[in-house]
Amino acid sequence: MNLSRFTRAGSAVAVGALALSLAACGSDPEPAGSTGDETTEASEDMEGGLSGTLSGGGASSQEAAMNAWRAGFQQANPDATVNYDPVGSGGGRTGFGDGSYKFAGSDAALDDEELAAAEAQCGEGGVIEFPGYVSPVAVAFNLEGVDSLNMGPETIANIFLGEITSWDDEAIAADNPDADLPSTPITVVHRSDESGTTENFEEYLYTVAPDIWTAEPSGVWPVDGQESAQGTSGVVGAAQAGEGTITYADASQVGDLGTVAVGVGGDFVEYSAEAAAEVVAQSPRTEGTSEYVYTIDLDRDIAGTYPIVLVSYSLACTTYDDEETAELVKGFLGYVASEEGQQAASDAAGSAPLSDTIRQAIMPGIESISAG
Repeated sequence: MNLSRFTRAGSAVAVGALALSLAACGSDPEPAGSTGDETTEASEDMEGGLSGTLSGGGASSQEAAMNAWRAGFQQANPDATVNYDPVGSGGGRTGFGDGSYKFAGSDAALDDEELAAAEAQCGEGGVIEFPGYVSPVAVAFNLEGVDSLNMGPETIANIFLGEITSWDDEAIAADNPDADLPSTPITVVHRSDESGTTENFEEYLYTVAPDIWTAEPSGVWPVDGQESAQGTSGVVGAAQAGEGTITYADASQVGDLGTVAVGVGGDFVEYSAEAAAEVVAQSPRTEGTSEYVYTIDLDRDIAGTYPIVLVSYSLACTTYDDEETAELVKGFLGYVASEEGQQAASDAAGSAPLSDTIRQAIMPGIESISAG
């Protein structure tokens, strides 16, 4: 299923609200050294003493990784500052499309309307889109005395639809015969903002449990009457604050919540960066995209992999109005995509580093960034 073809509701961007400004400090992680040909000239540019301020925004799922990327980039370029507003994927796509952000993060690929808006800023064929951040999406819960549960896709779908309403339901008990399940009511917590994490989670349910989850995926949660919160930190905080809650969130940020091992291929698979990376490695690149748009059609039913995976895209233009902005975007995204940048994100957020094959495919787009 092609995520880039789903329709999304419009989203407003509060540019600057919650913006994260990088402060250089001794505890910032040091960037790793050069790793060879795959770093290419774009990542070399980040070591060239760049200066100025670069502002982007979007997916809150990338927040922990973004902090690591910004720290590594500024350590090599102390006169440069990168700000990132974790306003959410919808806000990131809108801000990129209207020119408020020079780069953006999105947990879902641009649809046709969003791509047209981006091309109005970047020029026809001038949009760069690549998977900068890959992470499992955890189904996370707060239930006293229970740290992990097995759940098949149909059970997960029925819980989030509100059809399964208590933790001792027979569908949950059947896959967890050794668990002491209380009769505590289940409280579903979902994202209140338009979210690529929501879209990825819905797309998973729509693909693996189509007879139960019939709403077409979008960035907007389709079930009324449930608890909601803003952003990744919001849903995690709401889940932590209640008893019997369940939510979906980037796995790097679920903290001490219990997590679900998801049924796939006849087994139950716990989330891990390795299992998420394998899904991406075995899924095809979307056909029919432009030269520098690298999006992925995820296969959600590969045995031995974790099927609920977030592919969060980085968005940029091949051409900017001024040389300073072009060099900052090129240098920063070169670091994001480099082996050392991907490892920094993995260390900070537990994400899955890009494969060499994907890196080699996306670097020409980053290297093409210039002023014009």
